[in-house]
Amino acid sequence: MKTTFKSCLVIITLLLFVTSANAQDKPLTFGVKAGMNLSNFSGDGADGMDAKIGFNVGVTVDYQLTQELYLLTGLEFTMKGGKDKGTLSLPGYDYTYTGEEKDNPMYLQIPIHLGYKLAVADATNIVFHAGPYIAYGVGGKSKIKGSYASAGENAYVDTDIDFFGKDRAKKFDMGLGLGATVEFGKIGVGLGYDFGLLNMSRSSELKVRNMNAYLTLGYKF
Repeated sequence: MKTTFKSCLVIITLLLFVTSANAQDKPLTFGVKAGMNLSNFSGDGADGMDAKIGFNVGVTVDYQLTQELYLLTGLEFTMKGGKDKGTLSLPGYDYTYTGEEKDNPMYLQIPIHLGYKLAVADATNIVFHAGPYIAYGVGGKSKIKGSYASAGENAYVDTDIDFFGKDRAKKFDMGLGLGATVEFGKIGVGLGYDFGLLNMSRSSELKVRNMNAYLTLGYKF
């Protein structure tokens, strides 16, 4: 999966290099953005889990294909995940505990979207966009707190474990996304949603996929 992700990075880089040679005819626009995520998991391995707040930050690249159509890509650092509470099991241990778990996986993500820009007023546009994304987990912990019975007495657990550790979650992810951005000159306010297509769980008995809604504020140079 690492090879696949690196290959995609190389393809994106080559694409941007080639298209930048034609920037006078079809402008290439760079920008930055940051915002908030509201993420969770879907699938039978995520029943009863609640959404949690995360963040995203990144650089954007818009390549103009026609007057209204754009290729929208870039590189994002994004925190996804979800949270659960109640009677839970702790990976690698032979007991269950009553408490809560908050998963905080962090990804480097590349969207490859096709966008349509609609002018609604002077220096004001709405950009509708959709397309696939690829992502690779670069870190993140599962924070676990709770109590369990040990030798007839209550014991307490308060620990962090690697979200992408052995027998837990796969690092490579890909999915589909869509969204809309309102551009006020060089400033853009975006709202979107990503849905993962791959099963993240390393267990053959569970299916867990990422899903994430986001709100961003961006600036185009």
